[in-house]
Amino acid sequence: MADDALTIGVLLFDDVEELDVVGPWEVLGFWASHIATSSVRVVALGPQVGVVRGSKGLGMVADHAMDEALPLDLLVHPGGNGTRGLVKDTAHLQWLRGLHERGTVLASVCTGSLVLAAAGLLAGRPATTHRDYLDKLAKIDPSIEVRRGERFVDDGTVVTSAGVSAGIDMALHLVARYDGPEAAQFTRAGIQYEAPEPVPGSGA
Repeated sequence: MADDALTIGVLLFDDVEELDVVGPWEVLGFWASHIATSSVRVVALGPQVGVVRGSKGLGMVADHAMDEALPLDLLVHPGGNGTRGLVKDTAHLQWLRGLHERGTVLASVCTGSLVLAAAGLLAGRPATTHRDYLDKLAKIDPSIEVRRGERFVDDGTVVTSAGVSAGIDMALHLVARYDGPEAAQFTRAGIQYEAPEPVPGSGA
């Protein structure tokens, strides 16, 4: 892949929510392979190279370790039960701060936003998360403008999405952001994805 390729990292960790990973990966990977008008590569990274086990038991392979210092343009940070430890993991939080300082766009799915909040990266920003964790997001950092009922929130260098399947909508939005709405439309058609209709009173 060319050195000037847009590089997207999708983070893996123990007890990650599988669809938080695979949904955005399918969107971004399909775009990179079939639609993108310039070079894009999507890589899986984790605490170390090797198999990472998701919360439902699915094994996924990290091809790169986080400490490899890949030049990431975008990081997708999933949610899941594993985030309970990550919100207290000082090394992980510092890694995220370092990426942010170097200009990496951080995009969270579901409770991944709780980790970004714990790192101080959502301070004073609009953000969302899984509807069952909106109050927790506000508790971690009361300065966050919690957006209830939105599938995703784009605040420039940080993008957050609601629960699980909302990561697909966020990923399609990111395709449009990087490559235009037509690329997003072609990607949506290619993966045959229809955006869900909001459920009245669901908050998501």
